[in-house]
Amino acid sequence: MGVVAPTGLGRDEHWTNTLRGASAIGPVTRFEAGRYPSRLAGEVPGFDPAAHLTSRLLPQTDHMTRMALVASDWALTDAEADPAQLPEYGMGVVTAVSAGGFEFGHRELQNLWGKGPEHVSAYQSFAWFYAVNTGQISIRHGLRGPGAALVTEQAGGLDALGQARRQLRRGQPMVLAGAVDGSPCPWGWAAQLSTGRMSEEPDPVRAYLPFDAEAGGYVPGEGGALFVLETEEAARARGARRRYGRMAGYAATFDPPQGSGRPANLERAARAALDDARLGPEEIDVVFADAAGTSEEDAIEAEALRGLFGPHGVPVTAPKTMTGRLSAGGSALDVATALLALREGIVPPTINVSRPRPEHTLDLVTAPRRIPLATALVLARGQGGFNSALVLTGPC
Repeated sequence: MGVVAPTGLGRDEHWTNTLRGASAIGPVTRFEAGRYPSRLAGEVPGFDPAAHLTSRLLPQTDHMTRMALVASDWALTDAEADPAQLPEYGMGVVTAVSAGGFEFGHRELQNLWGKGPEHVSAYQSFAWFYAVNTGQISIRHGLRGPGAALVTEQAGGLDALGQARRQLRRGQPMVLAGAVDGSPCPWGWAAQLSTGRMSEEPDPVRAYLPFDAEAGGYVPGEGGALFVLETEEAARARGARRRYGRMAGYAATFDPPQGSGRPANLERAARAALDDARLGPEEIDVVFADAAGTSEEDAIEAEALRGLFGPHGVPVTAPKTMTGRLSAGGSALDVATALLALREGIVPPTINVSRPRPEHTLDLVTAPRRIPLATALVLARGQGGFNSALVLTGPC
């Protein structure tokens, strides 16, 4: 895995800060946010793209893509996977983003309006595009296998892994997949504000409180995680020394149109993922919640968990309370955190939630909890009615 997150650069720093409940939510620094009703974000600290990427790449890439390229480097290194040693079409790429390189696009639109078309970068033709991470990663590492780009907002990180698994089952030897997302800028900020779900609370400690009596919206963030996926047989054949876990089950559903009177389909996605994994609800040890942060959406998720596991039936955690919601990168980062939790036998905490709603009947983990862990269920929902669920188990 390769992790670039508000909680740290790299797997180990992220895990250490997550376990100690270190919040990375604070005032926006990437642009002047004082005129906006929401002014907090989970930003990746200390990320210097020039320290990791060549000067040739910097003018043609958005901040989001730079983070994705670094995460891809780290994932391949962590897996000891050298694309040059694979067959020509031996590795594919599947990534997800919510929109694309908005920061790059915003800057070039400013140039267009303020200076004229001759001042617009030729790289604007692709740097803003939602498929740019897949393209730039494949070019950087010479990955000529199947490529795909998914746009299902927060659910995208799980959907990218589900698509990668399909490629493996079709005979693809190896796939680099996941999501790194987020380009805090006025353009992207306006787009998120239009949802009406962003928190306007100025106190970082009280701004993002999923499942809490004072839940009032979410805080956006940036970052995510990428993974090298391969079949168990292929991993053993090449002597892979670091195996974090196994994708045991995956499913996705869509919600009915608003106002239809029909129920949301998150529980259906979770049940289908468990069926795919051939596991019963009683065999799940921990749930990494979507944790939307609004009263309505939290109630829907709590109802789904109650229907699946019963009241207080399984430990539930939302480490994204430390980072904010990273769009597509959020669920990918949850997968990284869940795999590390399975490895270490520790459920990381949900922070700042001091008044969980009793009607949710959740066993919400608010301090690190050491328990036997063999399986994890990761849930994610994207704007527009996307639901995804992924079941993880430890390495065989």
